[in-house]
Amino acid sequence: MKVPFLNFHQSHRALKAELLQAMEETLDAGQFILGDRVDRFEKAYAGMMGADSAVGVNSGTSALHLCLKCCGIEAGDEVITTPFTFAASSWGIAYEKAVPVFADIDPVSFNLDPAAAEAAITPATRAILVVHLFGQPAPMDDFVALARKYDLKLIEDCAQAHLARYKGRSVGLLGDCGAFSFYPTKNLGGLGEAGLFVSRHEPMTHRARSLRNHAMQEPYTYSEVGYNYRMEGFNGALLGVKLKYLEDWTRRRQAIAQRYLQEIRLQGLQLPVFQPEAPSVWHQFSVRYPEKERLVIHLKDNGIATGSFYPIPLHLQPAFSSLGHDEGDFPQAERVCNEVVNLPIYPEMSEEQVDYVIENLNAFRNKGSNAKC
Repeated sequence: MKVPFLNFHQSHRALKAELLQAMEETLDAGQFILGDRVDRFEKAYAGMMGADSAVGVNSGTSALHLCLKCCGIEAGDEVITTPFTFAASSWGIAYEKAVPVFADIDPVSFNLDPAAAEAAITPATRAILVVHLFGQPAPMDDFVALARKYDLKLIEDCAQAHLARYKGRSVGLLGDCGAFSFYPTKNLGGLGEAGLFVSRHEPMTHRARSLRNHAMQEPYTYSEVGYNYRMEGFNGALLGVKLKYLEDWTRRRQAIAQRYLQEIRLQGLQLPVFQPEAPSVWHQFSVRYPEKERLVIHLKDNGIATGSFYPIPLHLQPAFSSLGHDEGDFPQAERVCNEVVNLPIYPEMSEEQVDYVIENLNAFRNKGSNAKC
């Protein structure tokens, strides 16, 4: 049996007629940049979150950049964030010539550790950028308290956390503003690049909506330096089709994760911890194992693909070498990078494939076993 790491082709085949119809309607309408299809998607996504409105943009990276802009982050400001995430989480900080200040992570959830974040606060700190990594909401009560205590902006990177909730409230609406990504591999993936900005504060939402379209208040009149961050009409239309299925897809991910949590029994393997007040939407099912490479090879030999996110933490990346970090600066993040394995988890997985992954993990022994299950 083969178990790919990801298989969105199956859902695309099932939705092909709807997707093609949405593309044809967009083509006939001639609304290729923004337009009614993007408006409808923004309203629908905001409605699912419980937000008043949302701003569709051309990528999750752009949405994060708008978060930094709308929070007033400027050159020299410090923004505390995690070193264990995709690089785009810190790009917006760098775009504004601000300083990413990394703090270590919680070794269980892999999210930014609030205590480590507080220890990193200085007089130059202006914001905390929290990442809801792999679909697991971060402990937002702690971060909201920190933001209030030190008068900081709180930004949420929700790129992997569509429909995730913390104590009943949607991520992205707990801080000052949040960013979502609709990269094709995400829980809600577009057929191309796209993202979304959201905020509880209407002035921020208004500014983000302006900035994404060159900060043009009226034809050829610009209030400030803006950006070409507009969502394309085709993506708005296609995401609108797929959004109708997101809740069902999320429930399927959660059902697969529940089986993994209950039935995987490999000694020495650290499983995620289910958090009832902040249930994950399982963009990834990430486990830790001291002999990561041997486990990955065992699964590969038995036809099971895995992912490795993220093998090099941001503080050790060449792009951030000017910050002067060395190995050992953030030991929890570095250990997780060396041990984390991402198992297949996607709505299209069959029960037989889930069985096969569990059986092969449980068949693995410290001395190695290549027996197929």
